[in-house]
Amino acid sequence: MKDLQLKARNLRNNQTQQERKLWSLIKNRQFYGYRFLRQYAIPPYIVDFICREKQVIIEIDGGQHNDVAALEYDRIRTEYLNSQGFKVVRFWNNDIDGNIEGVYLELEKIFGVGLEK
Repeated sequence: MKDLQLKARNLRNNQTQQERKLWSLIKNRQFYGYRFLRQYAIPPYIVDFICREKQVIIEIDGGQHNDVAALEYDRIRTEYLNSQGFKVVRFWNNDIDGNIEGVYLELEKIFGVGLEK
């Protein structure tokens, strides 16, 4: 467990550009008062972002997640996290880079906040 926590700390200190961009929108309860944590250990995995209150995990995926082995790994990982009671939401790096507004709107839908439907 200690190794996983050290790895999570290292990941927090070396965020990707896309992780930094999303974090700037959701940190410090900026997203409708919800608290998010980043690079959070849920053994045996580390998730990019988590809102424990809503049991929502946000993953940001780059191109390395698009090959057969990575897709299978992500499927198994997501199934495990779902079995632990979490909803896993995935966004591609290019979604964060080119459509952060759409990402934000999608998060509003998932959290049931924002503009009235």
